[in-house]
Amino acid sequence: MDIRRFVSFGRTVHEQVPARREDEEASGREGVPWHALEGGAALERLGSSRDGLDPDDAARRLDEEGPNELADEEGVSPLSLLVSQFTGPLILLLFVAAGLSLAVGLLPGRDPGYTDAALILLILLGNGLFGFVQDYRAEQALASLREMATPEATVRRGGSIRAVPATEVVPGDVVVLEAGDAVPADARILTAADCRADESTLSGESVPVDKAAEAVDADAALADRGSVLHAGTTVVRGRAEAVVVATAMDTELGGIADQLGQARQRETPFEIEVDRLGRRIGVGIVALILLIAAVQLFLTATDPVVVLLVAVTLAVAAVPEGLPAVVTLTLALGSRTLMERNALVRNLAVVESLGAVDYIVTDKTGTLTENRMTVTRAWLPDDRTVQLDGDSASTVAASASENGGASAATDAAAAADSASATASDPGPGPDPALAALLSCGARCNDTKELDGGDHRGDPTEVALVTAAFDAGLDGSRDPDGRLREVPFTSERKRMSVVVDDFDAPGDGPVALVKGAPEEIVARCDRVLVDGGIEPLTDERRERVEATVTAFADDALRVLGFAYAPGVDPDADDETLESGLVFLGLQGMTDPAREGVAEAVADCLDAGIRVTMATGDTPRTARAIAREVGIDADSVVTGTEVAGMDDAELGRVVEETNVFARVAPEHKVRILRALQDAGYTVAMTGDGVNDAPALGNADVGIAMGDRGTQVAQGASDVVLRDDNFVTIRDAIAEGRGIFDNIRKFVNYLLSANAGEVLVVFLGTLLGAALFPEVFAAESALVITPVALLWLNLVTDGFPALALGADPKSNDVMRRPPRPRDEGVLDRRTMASILGIGVALTATGLGVFFYALDQSGDLVVAQTVLFTFLVTAELVRTQSVRLRYRLSPRSNPWLLGAVGLSLALHLVLLYTPVADLFGVVPLGLTEWGWVAGAFVPFLAANLCLVWLNDRLFTQ
Repeated sequence: MDIRRFVSFGRTVHEQVPARREDEEASGREGVPWHALEGGAALERLGSSRDGLDPDDAARRLDEEGPNELADEEGVSPLSLLVSQFTGPLILLLFVAAGLSLAVGLLPGRDPGYTDAALILLILLGNGLFGFVQDYRAEQALASLREMATPEATVRRGGSIRAVPATEVVPGDVVVLEAGDAVPADARILTAADCRADESTLSGESVPVDKAAEAVDADAALADRGSVLHAGTTVVRGRAEAVVVATAMDTELGGIADQLGQARQRETPFEIEVDRLGRRIGVGIVALILLIAAVQLFLTATDPVVVLLVAVTLAVAAVPEGLPAVVTLTLALGSRTLMERNALVRNLAVVESLGAVDYIVTDKTGTLTENRMTVTRAWLPDDRTVQLDGDSASTVAASASENGGASAATDAAAAADSASATASDPGPGPDPALAALLSCGARCNDTKELDGGDHRGDPTEVALVTAAFDAGLDGSRDPDGRLREVPFTSERKRMSVVVDDFDAPGDGPVALVKGAPEEIVARCDRVLVDGGIEPLTDERRERVEATVTAFADDALRVLGFAYAPGVDPDADDETLESGLVFLGLQGMTDPAREGVAEAVADCLDAGIRVTMATGDTPRTARAIAREVGIDADSVVTGTEVAGMDDAELGRVVEETNVFARVAPEHKVRILRALQDAGYTVAMTGDGVNDAPALGNADVGIAMGDRGTQVAQGASDVVLRDDNFVTIRDAIAEGRGIFDNIRKFVNYLLSANAGEVLVVFLGTLLGAALFPEVFAAESALVITPVALLWLNLVTDGFPALALGADPKSNDVMRRPPRPRDEGVLDRRTMASILGIGVALTATGLGVFFYALDQSGDLVVAQTVLFTFLVTAELVRTQSVRLRYRLSPRSNPWLLGAVGLSLALHLVLLYTPVADLFGVVPLGLTEWGWVAGAFVPFLAANLCLVWLNDRLFTQ
């Protein structure tokens, strides 16, 4: 359910509470103050339980209630799309032209131009149908993309946790929500742990509000209903389970949508740019048309009606009115291509931005690495390093007193790596110290077990659960049995839970804590050694620090673990997490993804700098960066970033490619510094607090697998596989798509420029060179209907086929497109003007030669007509020379050119020729057409050669 379009409306009408709809009335839920009911009463009222609905019951309710989605405005119907093709101002001018053709018959001695009017309307219909097909395909492509973007919700059904499409959530479902999840429907909270929600979409309150399971007063205002989570809001902290009480239009958000109606989707910035381009060109051409009309009226004595007809028809034919539709279609189809490469584009305009990206700020975990964390090494306070291989644990003791600090830890790690089956074996199960360490990691954990035994959650937490399970411990957790939870945040860098008991010395309740080693050790004053609790001496702290360093040097992510017996569950967070007993360290590895090193190298070759910004330690970040080919000579931490002013940070980001221990607010500052330096930045993110950086980046890229819905909602692109290789591929596709847009803009505008110049100069030269012919017959170098046909066969299928061109081989070996460079760069403008002049010179040359040789105006018009058609079709290949693409690289284009040429031959050699006022051409006339190709092709090749030297790629 897409709620972004309703945000601005919700803030203005949050005090309005809509009446419930009839279907809610029929269900008996109308007017129920869910926020005032106890959780159990709400479950009973909805016929549900804490285990959720039975799957069959959920399916039945879905049939009765309908999908959980806001009643979107009717999709654009095919009929309205078809009608829209004939309502533009320029199209209306063409209708006027057809009317004028008939109105000529009202003048003395003139017959109505039935044929011209019929052909104008017929070609108008052809253009309209072609535009309709383009728009319809674009709508279908966008609809498919929207379906692919449907978010999921986590629910309990039949006692099991499963992920379902958010549209399939029904009243009575028990939803499981964590920080970063979008609330799929209005729901009464059953349990909550330090839960906060962003309700700005409904209340306009920018500060997240606390949520809890306790009932509130029945007359509480919407903003004060702390026991209910509302659709369209977001959980930004903690977790909760809640029973769904209303879906779709029955939600508070649905009420707002029902009152205000749907906000129309705005055009993308790139569509606006292209539309503005078309209008500017149109204004210039209309001005030129007025000049042509003045010349014909006052210098050639052409019939005024004919002058008007030619002017209006030429204006419509010359303006690229179909350009926005072709651009939109190309972007939509390009988005589908990116989808096939696991990049879901949420905003069409970003396809254009991808081609200009020259800086990528990327996460490490899951993007550069596999996001498949595995605990491979553990360290215990008795100075033992345990190598975990998933089935057993090999233990090697190292004495820091004998070997000294860091070297001892390193030697122990190396020994553990090479340990054989003869290494000390802790027996059938892990020893108590190792069991306590692994159990702490599994219980201080928010991972959920899905049907089939798979686990859902943060990869680091999944690895901790798996390590405990592989060691023979019960890796499952019972969140309902927790007495207290303090969630992990990027600011705290730790997580705590309070449980009744724990298999370690001390009485309950027990606080279990995990987090960054430095954060955990700083809160410990004791250690667990040989089954007893001993003081945490400075020497032992040094051993911990040395081990963390050794693990990090081996690119391991390290977490520290501790517990505190006999705690007060109601104590404040600081008290709860003080005076801890240190249990040890767990080191886990996440290897670099296959192909990432090559992708980074490709980006560097393409002039795109790659920077890693990770929450890991500097040592771990440096190790992975070097493995994937990122320069890691300089590593800057988030703390250092926080201490810099903007000017200093601006200098640092130019010199640094690895940032470690960064928080989301540090990412935002890094992003702004790069943008201030003039870079076009693509930035990755996955967490709630990454949303500001993703929203402000030129291209925000969210993780589709591990990313929160908040991050995905703020992004432009969602990576379905969380892979850096996909970012490289998306940029390459974006560059290729932009190249294709530039190709057909070049193609369309150069052809239109040539046509306008042919008519303008042909009118002047014809009156001067052949005054008796042009004055006597009110002659034109090309008839209006022929000009319309020309645009139909050359600007239709060939232009569309150019949008399907493959990427050039050097697409990732060129520097990025400058940030402020539009579609019409200097080289493209030079090409448009140069080809327009070449087309005019050769076209008029063959026209006047044919007129002189044959003495027949119709033959000369037909020769010019045929030359323009064939020359513009050949132009589809010359416009591709800049990108070094062979004719056979795009079979669709060859087919489109062949089809257009066949249609023209049908026009020439069938009775249809009489309707267009042309005649069949013989070999002699075809020889004249072929002769004109020699200078035209030479001009094309010279222009490409000249542009290659004047303009850099």
